[in-house]
Amino acid sequence: MSGKPITVDDFEEHAKYFLKKSVYDYYRSGAEDQQTLADNVAAFSRYRLYPRVLRDVSITDLSTTILGQRVSMPICVGATAMQRMAHPDGETATVRACKALGTGMMLSSWATSTIEEVAEAAPDSIRWMQLYIYKDRNLTKSLVKRAERQGYKGIFLTVDTPYLGRRLDDVRNRFQLPPHLRMKNFDSEDLAFSSKQGYGDDSGLAVYVSQAIDASIKWDDIEWLKGLTSLPIVAKGILRAEDAKEAVRHGVSGILVSNHGARQLDGVPATLDVLEEVVTAVEGKVEVYLDGGVRKGTDVLKALALGARAVFIGRPAIWGLAYQGEDGVKEVLDILREEFRLAMALTGCCSVNDIDRSLVRQNHICSKM
Repeated sequence: MSGKPITVDDFEEHAKYFLKKSVYDYYRSGAEDQQTLADNVAAFSRYRLYPRVLRDVSITDLSTTILGQRVSMPICVGATAMQRMAHPDGETATVRACKALGTGMMLSSWATSTIEEVAEAAPDSIRWMQLYIYKDRNLTKSLVKRAERQGYKGIFLTVDTPYLGRRLDDVRNRFQLPPHLRMKNFDSEDLAFSSKQGYGDDSGLAVYVSQAIDASIKWDDIEWLKGLTSLPIVAKGILRAEDAKEAVRHGVSGILVSNHGARQLDGVPATLDVLEEVVTAVEGKVEVYLDGGVRKGTDVLKALALGARAVFIGRPAIWGLAYQGEDGVKEVLDILREEFRLAMALTGCCSVNDIDRSLVRQNHICSKM
């Protein structure tokens, strides 16, 4: 990359050059043949914008609320694991960047910074906790309670990972954390993904998940989780209308339409392609968010036009982190914010409340290719 990065893709180009191959492959790769990984991005090209003109857009308001918390823009940072592989400050740099931009961050259970360290790095920031349900339910409960004590504003329960998807690059690289790092929310070496015994010839993370994560979880476990905390619960990983309705019946406060960054089951739909189905199914009873493939401000606008309240970015934040730590994440968020502001203005929108379904149409020529 030559010169200052001006798009999300520019940051990724730098990360590919700068990061160790196994680390870059871990962050970048998807499952199996990576069809869904490509489709998450391509889906946004299947929709065209239909702008309104001659509207006063001299002042634009990008702010919205998520689970009752005011954010400066409907662009937040989603849970991405083990961020200290990208930069020594890891998750603490990311949360400071989010606070500086006035938006929220979802912390991964598999962070290389503790729940407490991230809270202390940005005490007044908006933070949510991503959660896996471990076989050790007391351990799971302790994660929830720690997040609650530290002022996190919600629990995003990952529902699509009873086992880890087959990520071929990680298998080839026999991926595991560098020896100086660990998942810091756990005490034992095995749970911290830092076993001295190693993980054989497979992806170390796949072995870890099979050993630690509860594959028997079911809908009733949402109610179990609700019994542990007063925090709102968001189901992260919904792609079907029936599952969305079931999640609402079991008392969730939100749904994150997600295919786990295309890292679980290859060949599932792009998240944008099923967003409307989920939004229609919940009938306005809960908030709906989207992640997967968001790379430009126009992507954000299209997602909101199709019914998302906000989007969460994953890889773009990591590329910013690898570029220049906290400042790099700020740059990525600032680029997306300004691209989104321009897209709003050029479609005749003064606030996010002006964004509606009439602004997008499916591009049938593109969708048939």
